[in-house]
Amino acid sequence: MRFIVLVKQVPDTEAKIKITEGSTDEEGIKWILSPFDEHALEEALRQKEKTQAEITALSLGPKRAADALRSSYALGVDKAVHIQDDTYQPFDVSYTATVLSAYLKSVQPDIIFTGHIAIDSQSSMVPSMIAENLGVANINNAIELTIEGKKVKVKREMEGGIATMESELPVVITAAKNLNDPRYPSLKGIMASKKKQIDTVDVSSLGVESKRIEIVSVEHPPPRPPARILEGETGEQKAEELVKSLREEAKVV
Repeated sequence: MRFIVLVKQVPDTEAKIKITEGSTDEEGIKWILSPFDEHALEEALRQKEKTQAEITALSLGPKRAADALRSSYALGVDKAVHIQDDTYQPFDVSYTATVLSAYLKSVQPDIIFTGHIAIDSQSSMVPSMIAENLGVANINNAIELTIEGKKVKVKREMEGGIATMESELPVVITAAKNLNDPRYPSLKGIMASKKKQIDTVDVSSLGVESKRIEIVSVEHPPPRPPARILEGETGEQKAEELVKSLREEAKVV
């Protein structure tokens, strides 16, 4: 059985993003493995212990994205593949899904694991688009997973409760935070990861033809206006002042 875990390199949640001349300035940013992808990796590693599957970590991005694959090696994956694209930008979800799908079609994994959302783009669209491109099932927000032969049973979070779903393999599964507790890499794993081979695939070799999104400019959101304290001695007076402001100033009543 073959598992592929899609891993994405993202800015640390505590990183201060600077904007210079209409574009983001990456200098000084700490890059990490997207936290939800850590849950996907952990689940693949746990299922490997039961199925003896081979795990490949796959990442699309510029040269620095190889660091996310080193982190995956440190946790225990068997292989790492980097689709290198120095023009990649994380908000182009259609292009991302098309490129990843082109590679995945060539290797035909049984299960594709990934986080249910990336903390930078927050789109949560790529896994579903990959499943559509490959013509396979997609189960999102998994909180429990069992593999039974050529079938998988997944409990997933949904609005108002939990649903149990089954699917034949192959399938795309996205990990929710409650799926597991990711392990920490061992010192031995970290040291060994530095020597392991990362297979690099030039994006041009995949023959992908897809329209690209161009980011024209990036800017900070405008500052919020200062808060306003409503005048009035009683709750009724303050309510009247609020209604008056909504009608005469905001013009929403």
